[in-house]
Amino acid sequence: MGAILQSLQRTIIAGFLLLVVIVLLTSAISGVFIPVGERMWWLFFVRWLHVLAGVMWIGLLWYFNFVQMPSMPKIPDEQKPAVSKVIAPAALFWFRHAALWTVITGATLATLNGYAMQALMLQRPFLAIGIGMWLALVMAFNVWFIIWPNQQKALGMVAVEADQKAKAARTAMLTSRLNTMFSIPMLFCMVAQQNGGL
Repeated sequence: MGAILQSLQRTIIAGFLLLVVIVLLTSAISGVFIPVGERMWWLFFVRWLHVLAGVMWIGLLWYFNFVQMPSMPKIPDEQKPAVSKVIAPAALFWFRHAALWTVITGATLATLNGYAMQALMLQRPFLAIGIGMWLALVMAFNVWFIIWPNQQKALGMVAVEADQKAKAARTAMLTSRLNTMFSIPMLFCMVAQQNGGL
C-alpha cells in the first residue's frame, strides 16, 4: 500500500480501480447495471466528471482564500519563494484547468439533458441551475482573464515594476475573494436544482 500512496499517479490509478470494483460490486449486489454507451450511462459519467472537476476548482479556490492568502503574512520572507515560485504556480495550473473542465462538462451535461438554453435564459423549471451556471461562467471568466494574468505578474512569471506587481496581486486577491463569495450561492443553486429547484 505504501508504494501506491507514495506516488500521486499510482494513487489516482488506484482510486479509479477502486471505483471500478465498487461499481461492479454494487451492480452485482443490486442487480442494476447500466451498459456502457447507453444514454443514462453517459449522462451519469458526464455529471460525475463535472462534479470531479468542480470539487478540484472550488477546493483550490477555497485553499487559496482560506489557507494560502491568510498564511502568507505569517511566513518568513526567506521562505515565501517556496510558495510563490513552486506551490502557487502548480496550484494555479490545476485551478484554472479545473475551472475550464467544470464549465465544459457542465455545458455538456446541460446540453445532453436538453435544458442548456432554458437554464441560460433563466426560465423555469431551470431557474436555479441557470443562476448557478451564470455564476460559474462569471467565476471561470474571472479565473482565466483576471486572476491568472494578474497572478502571473504578482508571482514574477511576467516581469513588471514593483508597483504594478503589488496592484496585480491586489486585483487577483480581490477577484479571488469575489469568486469565493459567488461560490456559496453557486453551489447552493446547483444542489437546489437537483432537489426541486428554487
